[in-house]
Amino acid sequence: MTVFVDTSAFYALLDRSDAEHARAAKKWVRLVEESQDPMTTNYVIVETSALVQHRLGVAALRTFAEDVLGVVRVEWVSPDDHARATAAVLAAARRKLSLVDCASIELCRRLGTRQAFAFDKHFRDAGFELV
Repeated sequence: MTVFVDTSAFYALLDRSDAEHARAAKKWVRLVEESQDPMTTNYVIVETSALVQHRLGVAALRTFAEDVLGVVRVEWVSPDDHARATAAVLAAARRKLSLVDCASIELCRRLGTRQAFAFDKHFRDAGFELV
């Protein structure tokens, strides 16, 4: 079963001082050991890379790029996913709902992915089962 992985989970995994780090590390090991097909989007990779480089530095970015992403399937946001995500952000008119989250939700809906490894309430609000 495919499990979508969000920036919130990647960041918690990489930042030992993050409040969710211990939970993220346990869940990550379980996802990988149980071959639960962790998947993310190209948008999440860009978002996570920028966040990790800015807050944690290049060494952490290297860990993300070389170690973490090595076991993650990357799906590319299509032009249609992007258009639906843009419409969703504008329709919601909420400052803290991001285009990246909306694009990820649209892509997951298109692929039939219903589980998310995330600490972001937007995925729960969208009907995903958080792992």
